[in-house]
Amino acid sequence: MERKIRILIAKPGLDAHDRGAKVVARALRDAGFEVVYTGLHQTPEQIVSAAIQEDVDAVGLSLLSGAHRVLFPKVVELLKEQQSGDILVFGGGIIPRDDIDWLKGRGIREVFTPGASTEDIIEWVKSNLRPKS
Repeated sequence: MERKIRILIAKPGLDAHDRGAKVVARALRDAGFEVVYTGLHQTPEQIVSAAIQEDVDAVGLSLLSGAHRVLFPKVVELLKEQQSGDILVFGGGIIPRDDIDWLKGRGIREVFTPGASTEDIIEWVKSNLRPKS
């Protein structure tokens, strides 16, 4: 039996709005993925530690506070420092269009903005992730 894809959903920084993250986590779970939700107010270090401990295939970051240019790349950087750069990072939230390419240039694989459907996110995960052996 093949291992299921494991995804960590995290809320970095001081952002206290987690409805979207919970909706995405539930949709991914209902689609058959294993999902770990870290809760609010996580530091990049906490997120990376949890991702490694949980042996996830991807980290989904949700942010509405505007700190995505600092926090999202920091997670990618710390994963690489921990020899876990194979863990894909994707994000969502209130991300200005002008910042999406900037984030992708720093290792964020995909960015979902308001209006993205859970079906779009699920299809992206199915197309871009494979479970670790």
